[in-house]
Amino acid sequence: MYHLQREAERVTHTELVGLLREALADKEALRRRHELGARAVGRYDSNNAYQYIIAREDVHLAWLRDALLAEGGDLPPAPPDPPMPGTEQGIILADIAEQARFVDRWGSRAVGMTHARHRLMLEQLVGECREHLRMFEHAAAGRGDLLGRRTTPSPPTGRVLGARWVG
Repeated sequence: MYHLQREAERVTHTELVGLLREALADKEALRRRHELGARAVGRYDSNNAYQYIIAREDVHLAWLRDALLAEGGDLPPAPPDPPMPGTEQGIILADIAEQARFVDRWGSRAVGMTHARHRLMLEQLVGECREHLRMFEHAAAGRGDLLGRRTTPSPPTGRVLGARWVG
């Protein structure tokens, strides 16, 4: 149980701030990767999944920023743009690998946090990231039911534009 941990195992305030800052930096890099992926993945169902995931990631980033600032930490620098594969399938497969790395890394680290509010926040965040991973896996498999079942039997035609609001 968390409240029975020995004092030597407790995360210090400095370590907590470092963990939150690192989680924020990792999540910002993942969010940036997904934004670039959404610009390149034109299949409607896959692109809609990217849009949904990005919206949730914006919430995750707000949680992490608020937690870090509340603990007196400073925000990490913006991440550089990641290299992106040249094909839609390559982008989705790369996102599966990166999402899985994030889930593996932060799922195990969240469990060990002694600050209950921040631990629960990270556990919730990682749980949602697991669901996003499932969406990416379904997109890679070509499934069309990433966000639910279609109400019409015909598949969508055309592609989503990479640049919106072209004038």
